Amino acid sequence: MKKDDLSPEARAAWINLPHARTIAERIERQLEILRVLDGEGSKRLNALILDLRNKLEPWVEDADPEKAAEAADPILGVARELVNAIVDEERARSDRLGQCVRNLFECLGLPNEGRRVSLSCGEYPDSLMR
Repeated sequence: MKKDDLSPEARAAWINLPHARTIAERIERQLEILRVLDGEGSKRLNALILDLRNKLEPWVEDADPEKAAEAADPILGVARELVNAIVDEERARSDRLGQCVRNLFECLGLPNEGRRVSLSCGEYPDSLMR
């Protein structure tokens, strides 16, 4: 994936790990609504959602700005894997899911990447939320 063009200081201003926890729950709910967390092919998605939520669980307060990117990077790796799993699952697409994915990447400090990957997860290009 292409790196965002934000400086580390600018990226830190975007990082909000407590809100990323909320967004991870919303992504899980959207995947439940789309019925892609049930059945044989759902193991990868379920494992990645669980991993994402576990990595975000400790974050009830924001990370120190100077360590925010360092704290967000391992979570970002799981978020990227989750996007790949969503793209691989043909039924896992919706405007709302794409919006949640975009929001997750924003909370991890990479809004430009979020805008790009949200489209592959179903966000409408002309969505009012973009």
